[in-house]
Amino acid sequence: MSLLLTQASAFFNERAPVYRAWRHHLHQHPEIAFEERDTAAFLAARLEEMGLPVKRGLAGTGLVASHTGKKAGPGIGFRADMDALPLTEQSSLPYRSIRPGVTHACGHDGHMIMLLAAADYLSRQDDFAGTVHFIFQPAEEAAGGGRVMVADGLFDHAPCDLVFSLHNWPSLETGRIAVRPGPMMAAMDLFTITVRGNGVHAALPHLGSDTIVAAGALTQALQAIVSRAIDPHQQLVLSITQIHGGHSLNALPDKVELYGTLRYFDDAAASTAHRRMHEIAEGIARAHAVGMDLDIQPQYPVTTNNPDAADIMLRAAALSPSTGEAVTQFSPSMASEDFAFMLAARKGAYAWIGNGSPTALHNPEFDFNDEILPLGAHYWVALAQTCQPQTA
Repeated sequence: MSLLLTQASAFFNERAPVYRAWRHHLHQHPEIAFEERDTAAFLAARLEEMGLPVKRGLAGTGLVASHTGKKAGPGIGFRADMDALPLTEQSSLPYRSIRPGVTHACGHDGHMIMLLAAADYLSRQDDFAGTVHFIFQPAEEAAGGGRVMVADGLFDHAPCDLVFSLHNWPSLETGRIAVRPGPMMAAMDLFTITVRGNGVHAALPHLGSDTIVAAGALTQALQAIVSRAIDPHQQLVLSITQIHGGHSLNALPDKVELYGTLRYFDDAAASTAHRRMHEIAEGIARAHAVGMDLDIQPQYPVTTNNPDAADIMLRAAALSPSTGEAVTQFSPSMASEDFAFMLAARKGAYAWIGNGSPTALHNPEFDFNDEILPLGAHYWVALAQTCQPQTA
């Protein structure tokens, strides 16, 4: 059995203007986590035009379309994420976001269209074994949509023997695939620290307790955890991402709130970091005569590729018109990915596809590289081909 990969390249190249228009539409109309209603409606309409049955409403706005071949075979899941980021786009693109404060700065618009294009082609093929499930997942950006989708019965509705995902990656050559067995992306915890004191006139600080000074001391002290409490051979990142406090120019606030994240691969290192965070918070609170509450919430586990599934992704790269051999020697990213929940439920793997962009993900100037739309779509088809039973 062949999925006619040569014809797939011609198909995707011919349809490339359509896919660009689809991607630009999604880029112009971004939606944040669990609010991807217009996005889901657009995807469902295109999938139904292809003649595919669509299951809607998983994790609220998620959906799955499935296509079954003539022969018995495995269930294969291909997943793309749907949500945008709460950032204001900084570009002059003709298709820039029309929604203030929301933009596709991580390339999820491109992920959806690469998978939608693959569905466009595979829906026209039936001489294969098994079923391909096209999974469109909401709320990847620190909101756990993958976890909710699994809990909502994703794999009951779409039985998958293997599940895969593909993410665009800056600093990687355009179209190049990067995949490795084992860890690909770090685990993520989120934390909140509330500093409570006695608000007072800024000219009379001795009459109160200064939450701003305490928050500053805490911010500085927490960074010593990585350099002094964690084994240098273990990777761990601790970042304060938000600080909020005060509304007046001449008053010390009675409360300051800090928010941040931990990223790691080793649970023991995370446990050490958690312990030291509590100890440091208690010490700073005593030193500055303030109250301090620390709440740490584990969010995503490590995104870990099954070795056999990673090998399938690697072999598929050899069938794809990328820029060369797949990259296999690299360090996993300290960023996190809620595809980890699908990998915890089913055997599978996660890979990067190079977008050749110098602009980092989550940057308000980021835009997905349309050049890789047909390359990514073709890679999905090559992956479907590689998953076929050898006797099919």
